[in-house]
Amino acid sequence: MSGREFEVVMYGATGYTGRLVAAHLLKTYGAAGDLTWAIAGRSAAKLDEVCAEIGAPASLPRIIADAADPASLEAMVKRADVIISTVGPYQLYGSPLVGACAAAGTDYVDLTGESNWIAAMMSAHEAAATASGARLVFSCGFDSIPFDLGVWFAEGEARKRFGAYAPRVRGRVRGLKGGLSGGTLASGMATQAAAAKDPGINAVLADPFALTPGFKGAEQPDGNTPYEDKVTGSWVGPFMMAGINTKAVHRTNFLAGQPWGAGFQYDEMQMLDGPPGGAPPPGFNFGAGGLPKPGEGPSREERETGFYDILVIAEMADGRTLRAAVKGDMDPGYGSTAKMLGESAVCLARDVPRATTPGGCWTSAAAMKDALITRLEKNAGLTFTVES
Repeated sequence: MSGREFEVVMYGATGYTGRLVAAHLLKTYGAAGDLTWAIAGRSAAKLDEVCAEIGAPASLPRIIADAADPASLEAMVKRADVIISTVGPYQLYGSPLVGACAAAGTDYVDLTGESNWIAAMMSAHEAAATASGARLVFSCGFDSIPFDLGVWFAEGEARKRFGAYAPRVRGRVRGLKGGLSGGTLASGMATQAAAAKDPGINAVLADPFALTPGFKGAEQPDGNTPYEDKVTGSWVGPFMMAGINTKAVHRTNFLAGQPWGAGFQYDEMQMLDGPPGGAPPPGFNFGAGGLPKPGEGPSREERETGFYDILVIAEMADGRTLRAAVKGDMDPGYGSTAKMLGESAVCLARDVPRATTPGGCWTSAAAMKDALITRLEKNAGLTFTVES
């Protein structure tokens, strides 16, 4: 270990998702157990409220830090091995923290789905992170762990079964139930506003290789047009998060040295009961209250009754296939994401030596590999299985 005061600091603990991450860390590791961790945010009073809400003792350390106060961020990151950030929209509030971590050699995880911002952070901080040893791991929630690690898992199993990696993988959302928070909506609106000001952002959002600088792979399958997918065994249609997750999967292949091939193809779609009609497929919803405001999100009951079921099909050149499943036991965007994010931080702090994952900008699968799968199955309610 680094010898720093904390292994993990949860920054943004007073927000909707940050509270859920803090609650998971408390439930799983305790306040004064083996894991040394703290919560951080702008307001001491609100941090006290979080502790009361999640049942944390007064002894749980609290750190005051503000995205608008660079000195406070610099002081915070020097105290931790890993910073968890849930302070979004990241393109509005997240950049100073990434820069501080890159400069201080502090590892970093977040749950961003803002691909244009990830590309900007890579460009700005890859060199500094490489020099300092900071591992900056973006998208450690439902964007994009179940898909990124799902492909990693399926490819590994394909190699065991067929003796080679699959050049083509299909990600298929078989079932999903969950809601959206005000923070998620704010991030989407921030991206739309940024694209309106800078048309170049739309090119980044549309490019599956936007996060593989210097590399442009093969033409990718069309994930936007519904069709009857014989390999999947159902009709399929567009999935709202595919544009984010496909970039992460291609970056994982890129960072790993293209083990799945320079011509690797991956698409991500939602399974449908039949040809698409007028109603959207089951998935995310806003609940009875309408659009949530920042700080609001699904209720506890909605989180605990949510789930997701993702089918990952690795397809060999000769047509042989391996079908794997990734399942989560809570709503994808918050209940499950909070557990994934917390476990990603602990995994990075404890299970991933810098000899195998040095400083730089990473995806969850490329950085943590099977070690993260092990932690997620043990502590986060995920399962990774081969079905056929």
